Amino acid sequence: MVATKSPTTPPPTELAAKVAAAPLPSTRRLRRGGLANVLVMTVAAGIVGTLAIPAYAFTPGSEGPQFGTSAETALTKAQAQSVEVTDDVIAAPVTTDAYAATTAEEIKAAADAAAAAAAAEAARQAAESQMTSYAASYSGPSVGDFLANPPYPNFDLGSVYGVATQYIGTPYVYGGATPAGFDCSGFVMYVYAQFGVSMPHSSAGQGAMGTRISEADAQPGDLVIMDGHDGFYAGNGMILHAPYEGASVRVQPIWTSDYYIVRIGI
Repeated sequence: MVATKSPTTPPPTELAAKVAAAPLPSTRRLRRGGLANVLVMTVAAGIVGTLAIPAYAFTPGSEGPQFGTSAETALTKAQAQSVEVTDDVIAAPVTTDAYAATTAEEIKAAADAAAAAAAAEAARQAAESQMTSYAASYSGPSVGDFLANPPYPNFDLGSVYGVATQYIGTPYVYGGATPAGFDCSGFVMYVYAQFGVSMPHSSAGQGAMGTRISEADAQPGDLVIMDGHDGFYAGNGMILHAPYEGASVRVQPIWTSDYYIVRIGI
């Protein structure tokens, strides 16, 4: 059997000697480390204290002139005041500016009038251009030529109507008074000129030249007079006329009761 040795503890005298012989920590090191800790804690406490100070703690006092109460500031803190106004002060009159507003209806009416005027001017220019080319397209006898030397000196209604029928199919031209193109009164004027009868280029003027007769007494060659229009009576309630732009001289039923019959030469 092998015997084991248990560790032995050094005698107390020997342990005390070892402790006494061990080097002690430097006193200077302990003193320096403690001072640093104190400084760090002091600075940290100062920062925290500064952040914790409320904003009103920094409001400037009234010690310096730059923070003193000005006259304007004093007025804002003054109590109720009274102002005396003398009797000779005249109150400024109050007036209201006068103005007129244009209504939507007035604006529309003005726009419509302007559009109508523009359309009328365009129509006038177109008619003028048409008449220029129209005059250049015809070289036969004119109304003036016929009046100076009428080919039918013996006037009668049947002959008048017969001559008028020769121009059926002639195109309507506003202002026209030759076989190149007729308007209503130009057609009548051109036909009657061949019988030596001078007429104005106007349906109202032509109607005023003759004598009104009843429709029962009307004969082909008499005039059918309407408001702004005329033509030759063709019998049986019919009219021979130059109707309107885009149409030609033709015979058709009288489409209205608002007309009267005029006979030329009596």
